[in-house]
Amino acid sequence: MTATLNLLVVVCLGYVAFLFLVAFAAERAALRGRGGWLRSPIVYTLSLSIYCTAWTFYGAVGYAARSGLEFLTIYLGPTIVMVGWWWGLRKLVRIGRTQRVTSVADLISSRYGKSTLLAVFVTLIAVIGTTPYIALQLQSVTASFASIAQADPNAAPLEDTRQIALSVAVGLALFTILFGTRNLDANERHHGVVMAIAVEAVVKLFALMAVGVFVVWGLGGGVGATLARIDASALDHWQVDGTRWAGLTFLSAAAFLTLPRMFQVLVVENDDEQHLRTASWAFPVYLLLISLFVVPIAVVGLEIMPAGANPDQFVLTVPLAQGQDTLAMLSFLGGFSSATSMVIVAAIALATMVSNHIVMPIWLNLTGGGAVMSGDVRNVVIMARRVSIAGVLGLGYVYYQMSGGGAALAAIGLVSFAGVAQFLPALMGGIFWRGATRVGALVGLSLGFVLWVWCLLLPSFGAGVVIPEAVMAQGPLGIGWLRPQALFGIEGIDPLVHAIFWSMLFNTGGFIVASLLSFPTPLERLQGAQFVNVFQHSARPQNWAGGTAQSEDLMVMAQRILGPGEAQALFQDEAQRQGLVGYLPEPTPDFLALLEREMSGSVGAATAHAMVGQIMGAATVSVEDLLAVADETAQMMEYSSQLETKSEELARTARQLRAANEKLTQISVQKDAFLSQISHELRTPMTSIRAFSEILRDGGALDPEAQAKYAGIIHDEAIRLTRLLDDLLDLSVLENGQVNLNIRTGVLAEVIDHAVAATGVEHGPLKLHRRRANEEVMLETDMDRLAQVFINLIANAQKYCDAEAPELTIAVGSRDGQLLVDFIDNGSGIPRQAQSVVFEKFSRVSDQKAGGAGLGLAICREIMARLDGTISYLPGQSGAAFRVTLPLAQRLAAQ
Repeated sequence: MTATLNLLVVVCLGYVAFLFLVAFAAERAALRGRGGWLRSPIVYTLSLSIYCTAWTFYGAVGYAARSGLEFLTIYLGPTIVMVGWWWGLRKLVRIGRTQRVTSVADLISSRYGKSTLLAVFVTLIAVIGTTPYIALQLQSVTASFASIAQADPNAAPLEDTRQIALSVAVGLALFTILFGTRNLDANERHHGVVMAIAVEAVVKLFALMAVGVFVVWGLGGGVGATLARIDASALDHWQVDGTRWAGLTFLSAAAFLTLPRMFQVLVVENDDEQHLRTASWAFPVYLLLISLFVVPIAVVGLEIMPAGANPDQFVLTVPLAQGQDTLAMLSFLGGFSSATSMVIVAAIALATMVSNHIVMPIWLNLTGGGAVMSGDVRNVVIMARRVSIAGVLGLGYVYYQMSGGGAALAAIGLVSFAGVAQFLPALMGGIFWRGATRVGALVGLSLGFVLWVWCLLLPSFGAGVVIPEAVMAQGPLGIGWLRPQALFGIEGIDPLVHAIFWSMLFNTGGFIVASLLSFPTPLERLQGAQFVNVFQHSARPQNWAGGTAQSEDLMVMAQRILGPGEAQALFQDEAQRQGLVGYLPEPTPDFLALLEREMSGSVGAATAHAMVGQIMGAATVSVEDLLAVADETAQMMEYSSQLETKSEELARTARQLRAANEKLTQISVQKDAFLSQISHELRTPMTSIRAFSEILRDGGALDPEAQAKYAGIIHDEAIRLTRLLDDLLDLSVLENGQVNLNIRTGVLAEVIDHAVAATGVEHGPLKLHRRRANEEVMLETDMDRLAQVFINLIANAQKYCDAEAPELTIAVGSRDGQLLVDFIDNGSGIPRQAQSVVFEKFSRVSDQKAGGAGLGLAICREIMARLDGTISYLPGQSGAAFRVTLPLAQRLAAQ
């Protein structure tokens, strides 16, 4: 009994569920640090198999049945690249890692001065060029359903396959959104997707070889008999067209480098450039195996299938015709895997390009970059990528409907190949020719794209669909030499070769001529030097100069893109490297270059460069950079470099000295204020004590009630005086290291509870936000001293939070072996100029509201130092924010 459509749907759903499990398991393993096997060269090699799409699985047999051995050109191009040019691939991978590029559009725009215009243009070409290829995958899957329905006498005929194509497109969009947009950093590997693609690579290879084995030994009578069938077939008399072979081999090699999905797995998803050594021989072997049975299946299919049968479906229909339902089901899964893997990666790559180079520049232009909410850019980028994935698959479905779904698979695939091949001159010129310019790249791409659209893309819809038949035959406005398939009056050339020849000729010529006639900007010359000589300049940073930046502004920007946690960790690590305390490092050129690279992994190099330039107030390059990209003498370069370095060091030292002087001045002012305040704080209670004790001493006619009242005043003032003296003594003991700690075990939540109760915050206007589940952490520390720190921070929020509806959030988390307890209110925060001295002695947040001598935070700092922890102020938050840190080595998870 033939396979039914119901069973086919169940198998598809089961297979997709299996891929979900594989992707989910790979993601979890990577997050837990157990995914070393995910970074193996075999997985990387198998991920390259997305080159072998449904065109390869189904269309190669149809191609062979129609054009003989010409299908081999599709495999020759990538084989030549992997075997003979792996060193060039290594250069591409190195450039991708050092520049943190996220796509082929990002690489090209980065090379040519991080041009946003160029990135947008490349993105549009990529989307348009890939759309036919996505339609090809939808067509192959729907044709497979139709073939099985036709072979099942119990199944209703499929009158309209559009519903199947739409269902497949929607399902692939959901899968890609779920596992392709989990990480914002597009420069990081999508472990789940890559592992799913590797599994699909094995499935489609096994399925195609299983059908081949059945055809050769089950139908062909063995190797000898099958070879005899081939000799007797029309394929044996096929004549090789040298021009078409050369053109197709070049086209497949170019597409292997420039297809967005291939660039994604070849460069972006590459975890170790040494994997290319394995892939240089393993991937050609994979191509050999997957093409091994193409000709036998085509020959036997032509013999046993009825006249007029679609050769693109022989891999599926031959087993069906022989009653091999299980084999047919396996064949369907192989084709399904070929289609889905291609669509998933292509959608991820295109969505990244659209979000980074079209959506983000538009959004930043509309908002003016004014929003400062942490993570707002991050949310926009993720949403843009998800919408873009749906849009890309929607365009593929529209092309499928407009083209009618009737063209041969190979013809549709070659249209896409020729489209993305237009990137090749700008790409190759960019990594090998320092004189290449942005103007040249734009001119070349424009000419090549226009000719590809006119000569190949529009005619691919069919005669009269987009281009009228009269224009195809006579040219626009009767101008014959502008006919799409006979440009400049040259006729008799294969339409594909014709389109490749003219588009690449004008593309390359325009690129070279325009580059020679234009002059590169300093940034283009700098990037040119780093790209062409990437192995000598891999660690060379972008040198920002000519602008000024405040570290707090940079942190706010970084938090919007990277998220608060990652941004704060980046800034804190840099501050520690510079020998500074806190979260705000000096905005040195090296740090600015590092920050730009980190952000480029999320929003692309062009957008990251523009955002850093906006904060800096300038986006120029230094004299050192200009000399580095000019061919001046080595002595002049070295001398200029030394002068520039000395100048930068002196400037940084001067800034640090000014900051230190300002801090000392503030401390001196605070000290004077402290002496005045402490004298007042001491004199006031002493005066009260003296006055009322004299009244009690003199006696007189005081009734018992008055005596009790005066004694109470004396007692209260003595307590107030004692508290002040205790603070001074406590600080002195802590600073001298003479404190004795009472180390014991307790729960963090209980310490916070004690601090909340001691301050009475629950009965006041300050609203408290806690997540108690995160506070169930066992501590081994001095619980009383830690509570003292918490009490001080909560009390400060009560006194100084100036919001109309004051709120305090206590957030508990962990990072890098540290327990973090954050106290963040919704007030106006501490002024920037006071943040550097807030933990100093005598310092007070506000003279108007101060009720003490400004020793509280200084005592907290000393306590945390004795507990092997820290207390710091977090800039860039919604209000005043303090972070208390304890090493995780001192805590255990609560049982």
